[in-house]
Amino acid sequence: MQRTVKRDYWLISGLLFFFFFSWSSSYSLFSIWLHQVIGLNGAQTGYVFAANAIAALLIQPFYGALQDKLGLSRKLLVWIGLLLCAAAPFAIYVYSHLLAQNVVLGAVVGAVFLAFAMLAGVGVIESYTERLSRHVGFEFGTSRMWGSLGWAAATCIVGVVFNINPNIAFYMSSAAGVAFLLILFRLDLSRFNQPGCASGASGAAPVSVGDLWQLLKLPRFWAFSVYLTGVCGIYMIYEQQFPVYFSSFFATPEQGIQAYGYLNSSQVLLEAGLLLVAPWVVGRTGAKYGLILAGSIMCFRILGSGLATETWAIAVFKMLHAVEVPILLVSVFKYIAFNFDPRLSASIYLVGFHFAQQLTAMLLSPLVGYGYDQYGFADVYLAMSALAGACLLLSWTLLRNDPRQPPGKNAVAEALALPAITQSVTRYEP
Repeated sequence: MQRTVKRDYWLISGLLFFFFFSWSSSYSLFSIWLHQVIGLNGAQTGYVFAANAIAALLIQPFYGALQDKLGLSRKLLVWIGLLLCAAAPFAIYVYSHLLAQNVVLGAVVGAVFLAFAMLAGVGVIESYTERLSRHVGFEFGTSRMWGSLGWAAATCIVGVVFNINPNIAFYMSSAAGVAFLLILFRLDLSRFNQPGCASGASGAAPVSVGDLWQLLKLPRFWAFSVYLTGVCGIYMIYEQQFPVYFSSFFATPEQGIQAYGYLNSSQVLLEAGLLLVAPWVVGRTGAKYGLILAGSIMCFRILGSGLATETWAIAVFKMLHAVEVPILLVSVFKYIAFNFDPRLSASIYLVGFHFAQQLTAMLLSPLVGYGYDQYGFADVYLAMSALAGACLLLSWTLLRNDPRQPPGKNAVAEALALPAITQSVTRYEP
């Protein structure tokens, strides 16, 4: 059995590595690609990101409900893998030409592809990993770490090859998609579909439309969404065109692109290492205050980026991303486990976490892009930090504290084993 657990762990970790490698290859320098290769200005780039957000917004609830129904079935992951394989031909021969000829049409077509493959797909692969970790018995954080390593590896390479030929990055994305599918076909979870399997659904009733409707009626779900929309959503918009701003600190765009690739890789490598520590941190703070801590770091980073005037300073604020992401991811899944029905974990993660962020991006990306053109990045960052800070203070009062641990339980030890937490939480109150 232990050998089977290790095999499942390494296979799902490989899936995460190549998914994030593929996504990073296509998307880590996406804003620079739009600016320098396609020739879009800040406002037009904002419209492209808004279109991406709208598409992800529409697809994420569908993906979440479907994955909850499929459970540990690989069908949805196969679909995502096929789309990853098509990244290069789509970007090079379809997307770039459409954007050059008609920004609106190109943005719409590209948004549909990117959302199905990556922007909504990331929630599917992460929630699938978390669900599998509960059934098999490994830690989500240690497996998700490999996703960060995949992103870091791709970003480091893309920062160099982009200056040679931007199309190489998209070919890397497709190649990673092929590796993703090859690993996926080796992942055999048929044993969880056998009647009476203790590691399977544990007798849980299948997810119904009524369950999802009841979820939307819960005040605590909307309180959670306020945090994700107002804090994480604004931070996501900040991240969209940050590579363009960072590159402006260098003498030439080529130097900026290469430096950003190295910096982003260093940040994600540190992030991967801190994913091993984050469960311990969140175990000490609790899920609610883990979310508050991550949000505080986000607000500080946006504010600092607006005040920074030196390259080293903006690089330091970029590195703070490595601290906040592990705390945020572990806190989000722990908060969901303590406050919601575990059967709906994919729907809650995709709708509450990703959907809320995309909603903010849809509404504010064009406005923020216009602000970059008219007032500059620094002034817009200061305004965004103030707005995110106000939402963070509101969330402080709206988010629920963790339920009290039963006598004799070691909260820190449980926090170090996230799947154990999510399995033990079977009671949830309106």
